[in-house]
Amino acid sequence: MQRLLGSAGGLLFLPLRTAGMMLRRRACAGPLLLALLCLCYQTLMGGRNRAGPQTLMRGRNRAGPQRPTEEVLMETRRLISTLEALHREAQVQLSSHGPRRRAEVLTGRRLPSDTEVQLYQRVLQQMDYEVHMSRYAETSRFLRTQQGVGGWSLLLCVSSSERSCLRRIASSHLQQHHMVNLLPGLMEAFSDSGGGLCRLHARSQLTEPDLPMKPHSCGPTNHKLPFPPDSDPPVQAPPSALVAMVNVYVLVTSMTPLTSFLHDISVVMTNQQLRGRTVKITDFLLQQLGPATSHHALGQVKRVIGEVLQVAATNEEQESGGRCVLCFQLLTFTLLFSGAITPVIVQVDTELTFSALSDDTFTRQITKDLILEDALNFLLPPLTHLSSHLSSHLSSHLSSHLSSDAQDGGCRGTHGVCLPQDQLLLLLLFHQRLKRPSAFQLLYPSTPCSSCSSPASSAPLGVSDLLLRISCYYELQTNIRADEAEKPTNQQPASSQQKGVCVDPHLRQIYSDPPLVLTPPFSPGVREYRTEVAFDTVTVRIRPEPVSTACRVHLDEQRGPRMANYPVGLGNSRISILVTDGAEVLAIYTVHVYRESRPSLPMFGDHVTCSFVQVLFIGDSTNRGMMYFLMERVNSSLEDWGKAHDLLVYRNLNGGRTQVSYSYYPQFWLERNHRPTFQEALLQLLARSRPLVNSDQTVLVVGGVQWLNTNHLRTVQEVLDREALSDILVVVKSLGMGFHLPVDGVRSLSVTEVQNLFRENGNIISTAKKLGYEVIDTFSVTMGRYKEFLQGRCACHFHEVEKFRPLKPSDNTKSTTRSTRTEPGLQSAVLDTEQESGSKAQTYRVTGPVNQVYSEILLSRLCPKARHGVNRSLSDV
Repeated sequence: MQRLLGSAGGLLFLPLRTAGMMLRRRACAGPLLLALLCLCYQTLMGGRNRAGPQTLMRGRNRAGPQRPTEEVLMETRRLISTLEALHREAQVQLSSHGPRRRAEVLTGRRLPSDTEVQLYQRVLQQMDYEVHMSRYAETSRFLRTQQGVGGWSLLLCVSSSERSCLRRIASSHLQQHHMVNLLPGLMEAFSDSGGGLCRLHARSQLTEPDLPMKPHSCGPTNHKLPFPPDSDPPVQAPPSALVAMVNVYVLVTSMTPLTSFLHDISVVMTNQQLRGRTVKITDFLLQQLGPATSHHALGQVKRVIGEVLQVAATNEEQESGGRCVLCFQLLTFTLLFSGAITPVIVQVDTELTFSALSDDTFTRQITKDLILEDALNFLLPPLTHLSSHLSSHLSSHLSSHLSSDAQDGGCRGTHGVCLPQDQLLLLLLFHQRLKRPSAFQLLYPSTPCSSCSSPASSAPLGVSDLLLRISCYYELQTNIRADEAEKPTNQQPASSQQKGVCVDPHLRQIYSDPPLVLTPPFSPGVREYRTEVAFDTVTVRIRPEPVSTACRVHLDEQRGPRMANYPVGLGNSRISILVTDGAEVLAIYTVHVYRESRPSLPMFGDHVTCSFVQVLFIGDSTNRGMMYFLMERVNSSLEDWGKAHDLLVYRNLNGGRTQVSYSYYPQFWLERNHRPTFQEALLQLLARSRPLVNSDQTVLVVGGVQWLNTNHLRTVQEVLDREALSDILVVVKSLGMGFHLPVDGVRSLSVTEVQNLFRENGNIISTAKKLGYEVIDTFSVTMGRYKEFLQGRCACHFHEVEKFRPLKPSDNTKSTTRSTRTEPGLQSAVLDTEQESGSKAQTYRVTGPVNQVYSEILLSRLCPKARHGVNRSLSDV
């Protein structure tokens, strides 16, 4: 009696007579056994005497494709039906016997915040893997010892950990269910044997005419490949001749037999567009060559890559004693089209590379992550987990049911199908991958379906024959669907009606530069995150990527940019990401960024707030910060504040004995010819603040971050003289740092412009002193502390207002009142802090050490000894 499937390397074979007997006994056999019998019986009768796949691939002069015979199609349909039944049986086993899968991710030098590392963790957890992270195989507790070989199902080696992985693969006896994202044979074939010469060429003695590949096409590359001098189309070339450099991304899922797939995304450079761009390879060829020629060109791309992979696979088969059944690898092939539709390979990288997209870091990483995610979803159906358990079940079934019926026959003669168990598993996976929609299309085996139609002898079918039949079957199904799609119809299919609708308003990832470590780790279902950055991180570039291309993402507001450079102030900043369908906001993600502080300026002691009746402020938000600091000092608390951009009047400070008013200038959001002049704004402030006392107990504070110049000071003098207020105290707050970061949507200053600002600040101080005004040189303070700005897009705010709960309620004031008018629709245009207007029920405080420094200087200017001889506090008024 012959033993069937006795070990992982055993053969599945059934003689014809035995198969027939077993099929007649189907009532006694289990469903898994029946599936296996069907697989063997239905395929052994379809044996054909045909050329091998490599010969077929090179048969360029054969007749055009023709339809396989009906007999072959029927046999293939029965084969696929059998594979489906076997897959369903495997699924039942998964639900009842399968333990949770364990994945080991070796990150190498990559940080946990790297989006590729996060991608692996997120996708694998969604597939119910138990994910473990280590830097190298030598540091993994599951991989350190030989006993750990059986403890994992999937090993993913991130860039910079490949050598550690290869050492582990070489020293381990990999089991059938192990998956690793490296194929040692490919790594060897496309490594550099010196000067970029591929080992594939060096070892096989192939010359360039033998293979559509430049011999010096291997080794690491981190630069753009230039177009060679002869890349211009030849004189005799037709007008549609294609001149381009194209990166295509290939997934090899098996070396023996060879199976590989082509991702639909490519990176293209043409002689007209030297900057690389991402485009579907089919779309690019269609745009360049038209429908008929583009189809032929795509076939040439597949043929060229397939020939090279075939040679690599042949070398691996000859040199390697064992192999990893489920190992896979992603490769980058750089193709050069020089005026013809048949390309030549000029570069092969054993990982995904996007050097042609060097101008856009985000686009490179987003494209890479997309291909990696597509590959994981394509490669990791539940069946891969069952391979080891499937083996024991198959052995058990066959041992119990085929005890005496298989004693004569086997694989002798012409009646039999001999499939090792690992090849049966590859066949199952190949079928599952072809039938599912995916961004990957079959690259090899991919030959004219006429290869499946030739009658021949009854030689047994091998796994390559079966793979070829399955690929032909699905190619015919694709062609039939394409033909039906071209037929006129009066009704749109439901799928096309939904095209372009944002039905999944989630983010796939939040990309940032520098990378942000989000807490919790990013997940599409989590809407709020926190992160911390170092003091020296002053800007962060953000680009969110949606799950669905039908959804739109905007930063901060519904019409905000898709990608932006954000200034990160000291303390807390907030970044809002809106996912929309173009009409309404469907989801909001929020990232709270905390930027650490460093020891700041030494603080002055609290100055006594000297006698004044009215403090009038005119200027931008930097002046407003000083005003709120003064109000908090006067009242010991701040019970009202606002982000107003017009007039504010507070009349009940200091028990109703002190008044503060404020006018925002300039009103930049208005059209230039509708903005009030500085003189008009000052006159309006004076009018709203009357009655005014013409003495030094009335104080006017004038200043702004960068708009102030000497003409404004002369205007102040003219207006005060005309309004009989020449004796009031004028304090000039000079210029300040800001707008010094490259923030999207906001002007930024060059080094030369900052130098000009410094000179202008000196002129303002000199003019103010000549006019007898007090001066606060805020430029000197903020220039040295330019990294200590707080939240706000212009990076010029050194104060913020936050909620505060005092230990004891304030006992000296009633709540302040204010008169304010805000501009309609101003919220989205204001380059200000992100604070909300407060209510009288809350208590607030002004924070920010730099603002405190120059606000304390303001207090010191209110009662100079030279003017009063003695300092008086507010309590004396």
